[in-house]
Amino acid sequence: MKRILLLGAGRSVSSLIKYLCDNAPAENWTIRIGDISVAHLQPLTEAIPCVDIMAFDVQNGRQLSEEVGQADLVLSMLPAAFHIVVARECLKQGKHLITASYATPALKELHAAAEEQNLIFLMESGLDPGIDHMSAMAVIQRIQAAGGRLTSFKSYTGGLVAPESDTNPWRYKFTWNPRNVVLAGQGTAKYIKNGSYKYIPYHQLFRRTEAIYVEGYGDFEGYANRDSLSYRELYGLRGIPTMLRGTLRRPGYCAAWDALVQLGLTDDSYTLEGAERMTYRSFVEAFLPPSTDAKQSVAERISLYINLPADGEVMEKLAWLGLFEDTPVALAAATPAQVLEKLLKEKWALAPGDRDMIVMQHLFEYEIGGEKREASSTLVATGDDEVHTAMAKTVGLPVGILTKLLLQGKIKRSGVLIPLYPELYEPVLEELKQHGIDFVEKERLVQE
Repeated sequence: MKRILLLGAGRSVSSLIKYLCDNAPAENWTIRIGDISVAHLQPLTEAIPCVDIMAFDVQNGRQLSEEVGQADLVLSMLPAAFHIVVARECLKQGKHLITASYATPALKELHAAAEEQNLIFLMESGLDPGIDHMSAMAVIQRIQAAGGRLTSFKSYTGGLVAPESDTNPWRYKFTWNPRNVVLAGQGTAKYIKNGSYKYIPYHQLFRRTEAIYVEGYGDFEGYANRDSLSYRELYGLRGIPTMLRGTLRRPGYCAAWDALVQLGLTDDSYTLEGAERMTYRSFVEAFLPPSTDAKQSVAERISLYINLPADGEVMEKLAWLGLFEDTPVALAAATPAQVLEKLLKEKWALAPGDRDMIVMQHLFEYEIGGEKREASSTLVATGDDEVHTAMAKTVGLPVGILTKLLLQGKIKRSGVLIPLYPELYEPVLEELKQHGIDFVEKERLVQE
């Protein structure tokens, strides 16, 4: 009997839980699931004898130690900041670990110690990061094995809404951690284009977008992720002239989000005075210069301040959010980003029956046999409803499949790993096809 400890059971975990439960009888697993609140898990697990749920606090060191000690494998789906806490406990007790989040510098520092104990700490095993790595490497290694030389690699991923649920002016609803969406892009994005390094500071990020077309689904726009350079060596593309990883949104989103950035509403670095007494209108007004015209509305002042057409699409999107209304914020000791997040969670929630959509597209340019060629690899996955989302499937299923591979003893490497190796990504991509998560690949010769 193998014991799996799943820590964290938020909105992206429903498909992972189902996969683990479906495979538990044949694989002889028991599953213990812990979260700060577990009431939402009871309908998913109450009829399954091999699943046990518990209230769990990762900051309770004694509870963490006891739970990890009883497990053979720990799956951490907690907020990213807590993975290092869980990883250190796994290292201390000699337990394997899988997460869907980035291999941070602090986690990478555990590589030698984990390798010495023959432990597998498998990071970046979800959607992005995760499926993006695996699907890109499948194409990259195939091109290189045929003697091709990559000259450009661009990869974009977006968690969006399916066309039939695309019902608000932003063309966006939350299927992921809202806080991560509000804070997305903060810092400086860096990538390489035609051999030149490029840097985009946060206040310019949403103005520097690229148009992307996905057949059957229309137009999108992509903005650069924070760091597109660190994967060059991992992907075997150290000398590639162009490499960019980015995020997809529908056209118009980035221009409107840029307005929020320019106003300062996404800042998470300080606490507002008297936030609990603010309305959303007074919240926005606090970021505007004083006006000498008492008749000017907040919308008119924003239009002048950040040079936007008063009757344009961006102002329409801001108005739709309710930013100009006297609705109470009702949030004490909050940062601007937290106030904005509270509003967006109300406005961008998936409604009953809504379906989300994951779009991922890799774009390759390469040379082979004296020819220049272009290739694309595209995934579009749609959720079943507002609970069993495409986001939950694409984040959770690869974690579940890698869990099975690890407990079957099929992962021979050790240390802190990312699924960039054929023995990891090939079986994952193959099994994902059974769940409707499949890439469409196209290629064409570039005529000089």
